[in-house]
Amino acid sequence: MSDRIQLDLPILLPDVPDAKDACVERLTTSLQGHAGIDRAHVAPAENGTADRLCVHYDPETISLSRIRQMAKSLGSEITDQYGHLVWGVEGISHPRRARTIAKRLRRIEGVVEAEASASERIRVEFVRSAVSEQAIRETLRSMGVRVRGDVIDVRDVGAGGHHHEEENHDHDHDHGGMFGEQTELIFAILSGLCVVTGFGVSFVGAVPGWVAVSVYGVGYFFGGYYTVREAVDALRVGEFEVDFLMLVAAVGAAVLGKWLEGAFLLFLFSLGHALEHYAMGRARQAIESLAELAPDTALIRRNGEEVEVPVEKLAVGDTVLVKPGARIPADGIVVEGESAVDQSPVTGESVPVDKTPVDDPGAAMEAPDTLGATHRVYAGTINGNGAIDVRVTAPSDETTISRVVQMVTEAEADKSPTERFTDRFERIFVPSVLGLVVLLLFAWVPLDETFADSFYRAMAVLVAASPCALAIATPSAVLSGVARAGQSGVLVKGGGPLEQLGRLGAVAFDKTGTLTEGEPRVTDVWPYDDTSEADLLRAAVVVERLSDHPLAEAVVQYGEEHLDDTGAAASDLESVTGQGVKATVDGEPVYVGKDDLFDEKGDLRVPGPPLPEPIREQVESLESEGRTTMIVQKGERYLGVIGLSDAPREEAAAMVERLRDLGIRRMIMISGDNQRVVDAVAAQLGIDEARGDLLPDDKVTAVQQLREEEDVAMVGDGVNDAPAMANASVGIAMGAAGSDVALETADVALMADKLDPLPFAVGLSRRTRRVIRQNLWLALGMVAILVPATIFGLQIGPAVVLHEGSTLLVVGNALRLLGYEA
Repeated sequence: MSDRIQLDLPILLPDVPDAKDACVERLTTSLQGHAGIDRAHVAPAENGTADRLCVHYDPETISLSRIRQMAKSLGSEITDQYGHLVWGVEGISHPRRARTIAKRLRRIEGVVEAEASASERIRVEFVRSAVSEQAIRETLRSMGVRVRGDVIDVRDVGAGGHHHEEENHDHDHDHGGMFGEQTELIFAILSGLCVVTGFGVSFVGAVPGWVAVSVYGVGYFFGGYYTVREAVDALRVGEFEVDFLMLVAAVGAAVLGKWLEGAFLLFLFSLGHALEHYAMGRARQAIESLAELAPDTALIRRNGEEVEVPVEKLAVGDTVLVKPGARIPADGIVVEGESAVDQSPVTGESVPVDKTPVDDPGAAMEAPDTLGATHRVYAGTINGNGAIDVRVTAPSDETTISRVVQMVTEAEADKSPTERFTDRFERIFVPSVLGLVVLLLFAWVPLDETFADSFYRAMAVLVAASPCALAIATPSAVLSGVARAGQSGVLVKGGGPLEQLGRLGAVAFDKTGTLTEGEPRVTDVWPYDDTSEADLLRAAVVVERLSDHPLAEAVVQYGEEHLDDTGAAASDLESVTGQGVKATVDGEPVYVGKDDLFDEKGDLRVPGPPLPEPIREQVESLESEGRTTMIVQKGERYLGVIGLSDAPREEAAAMVERLRDLGIRRMIMISGDNQRVVDAVAAQLGIDEARGDLLPDDKVTAVQQLREEEDVAMVGDGVNDAPAMANASVGIAMGAAGSDVALETADVALMADKLDPLPFAVGLSRRTRRVIRQNLWLALGMVAILVPATIFGLQIGPAVVLHEGSTLLVVGNALRLLGYEA
């Protein structure tokens, strides 16, 4: 079923003049290419309203929050009509209860989407004009669910939205029951004690029989307390859950006078629930531990004095003093001192990264995102042996680590495809079990047995067929996988991308900055005819000074190092994406670009003779060696060719081999660079296919074509590659630490600016998928064995032991993912 959301275009793209602008088409194309989005189009203005972007999407596949992230990464903001809450809560002990709570929330008028998870996270998207945050809290409270003392994230969705944390200072509220978070486990243990006591009392001849029954009755209370609550919640939203089946079986046992078996059933069921809750808590704590990496206080220098302040009080521009061996309290830039910093808690890098101060702190603060890794530090990382001074670039709630925790928290509430399938399966399976049980209640008619025997058999089948292990099989594995990835500097946004990674048949890489270092340098200056090297270089430098392209920066840097005088300033810059630039120097036009620019299809209409054959041969020669080339023409005279090289990353070739070992069949490089250059780099790295001369729109088309053939990931830097990444089965951004765009864009973000974590992420995903399959086979296999066994006479006691044992085995299998090593 497809939902629809309409968004104000002027708010989405405030700088766009009208709906015909190319940016609007880029936004709709990128959104429409993503899994779960059926259609994205512009609805024309009506009755004085603005143009609106209309998105038709499947909430079973993609959440509204993910659409919001994608729109933001593409340079737009979703209107503030929609509120967005992500809360840590208490009182969700199991995926079944999480499903019930989410369904109840979705019934509130004005709630667009609601997801809950057994990791005790709730995400709600709502229309502000229709429902308030307080009303959502009240609904949760009525179900015995309370928002934790700290709200993990309460954010406005839209332009001008604010990200803040809300402190709740009411410490007297119920933390899960009279014994706090351990109430469920303590109740299960008390139920078990009652079972043992009642069993022992029944052997004492002098004690009346009603005493043992009374003790069993107390065991019913403690064992069934949480089960009754969850069953009632499920019935209120019109669902029959496993808890209801267990209650029916326990009540049926009591009706037959089998108080011991009924109490034993509730004891093991409640104990299994409590242990599942504990196990899921372990996986959750692995994620929450990331939030505790940053220290609580920071030593800062203000007005010439050193003062210790809470990290929440740090302001952008403060100078933090970091001592040797101390944890860095904030994201920032190094302004004094040198050291090596262990960044593994954030980026997963195993080797400390050398840090040196920036040359101009003032200029660096204006654009910290553009600085290299040697100047930037992140909250939660560990300083080495040198003392450093760090200028703060982000408040405590906007640091890289806090954003990672926030996004992983959101991801926990997103369900994977397998989890959604098992949810649908359960909704059909549980009523089917009830139908089978009703039939078995009348087995005494054809089998010539007592009604009590048929009733007992029906209750045993009810226990055997309850899909407890099935309900926990996928969420426990997904949560463990997401937590393990986060510990190694890989941000996976939910179970969907985690499972999708494991199904990949192909990986497409952007070339520049992904497979290569992204720092091109001039290697060849080849003047043509009677032009000198200095004249050629000078003409290129004055034009490229007006451009912010990485190749332009490399030419300017080389020229400043090799020329005494770089010449007069240029003006009137014009550019054509993927071809080159034109500017005016000393009254003459100067053209710098690829050979396409100088052919007839050149969009800048370069005057003069066609490209001379010697220049064309030189270009081909340089490109065959992996060089990127720039041809320079002044007026109608060709000055020559400049060759640049962007070296492949050291780890790139080994990464390609590791991916191939993991079963990735095709690796494709896509680039706007010349085809010969792309072919040369691909040959160096062992890439299967190389596609060059691609404009940004061509990259999107290439990824769409690949996706039609098989599941494909797109790996890029999350900035220029956003549309292509959005159209891939999985978008993977590298170097996401400190980059808001990269964090928002991708389904999977590699925090380090390295390719090494990519095989780890793919391997973890494939292991997670194997664990999920193992868990599903175990869960369904146990049901397949126990149902016929109980029909043919297996007692309730052994059935309960095997049933709950399989559930705990499934959880234990999932927790193995927390120790995964590539």
